[in-house]
Amino acid sequence: MPEHASIDPARFDAVLFDLDGVLTPTATVHAAGWKRAFDSYLEERAARTGAPWTPFDVSSDYRTYVDGKPRVDGVISFLASRGITLERGASDDPPDRETAWGVGNRKDEIVNEVLRTDGVQAYPGSVALVHSLRAAGVRMAVVSSSKNCAAVLRAAGIGDLFDERVDGVVAEQIGLKGKPAPDTYLEGARRLGVEPAGAVVFEDALAGVASGRAGGFGLVVGVDRHGEAAALRDNGADVVVDDLSEVEVVGSPGAPDDGNGDPA
Repeated sequence: MPEHASIDPARFDAVLFDLDGVLTPTATVHAAGWKRAFDSYLEERAARTGAPWTPFDVSSDYRTYVDGKPRVDGVISFLASRGITLERGASDDPPDRETAWGVGNRKDEIVNEVLRTDGVQAYPGSVALVHSLRAAGVRMAVVSSSKNCAAVLRAAGIGDLFDERVDGVVAEQIGLKGKPAPDTYLEGARRLGVEPAGAVVFEDALAGVASGRAGGFGLVVGVDRHGEAAALRDNGADVVVDDLSEVEVVGSPGAPDDGNGDPA
């Protein structure tokens, strides 16, 4: 069962949001992009080698092997599940190069094309929560493994609502380990000028909630878009909600009153 979550600005100085699946429904875009990229590569490889191949399963392989992780780590993890090892390669490898980065960059091309043609809409409940937090003076950052983070925020029209952004581009530039390591969330907290214990993390990926828990954040909220509340809790979520509309900012202008003049 989903739970009610509340954020008290007197206790928490900052909130850090994952992007895909938390602020925007782009997790489905990424999953579809991974399927096209992986299936294309596996089919090409099978044609060369004569080996059988099993297609990428959006419902299980995405969540297990790639969701929330840096792109190249997701490639390595998924292909290992198929008994395939590729050279890591370089981040600027072309999409047709048979390296982990090449396969990942093939997926990136697909996702960027979808964003250009279809755009993306942010979850209304997430946008409402962000506005409530801004009204309460809470600092906010987006922390994402995606190198498409800035493009997605622009496409959704919410890029100017956040104080900081730590994404796949930033992580590569300064050498941060990806989720489930806590590095990117800790960097987000550092940039916001807050201690982890005084900040909240919102995540829908298992690797992401593990990252928030490993970083010692004061509250880790799992966002259950896929019916896996128990797994989110097992990986470190303190509470689990279905949508950010279920999260209340205590003492915010729109908070309900309990009849005694205090927020409920």
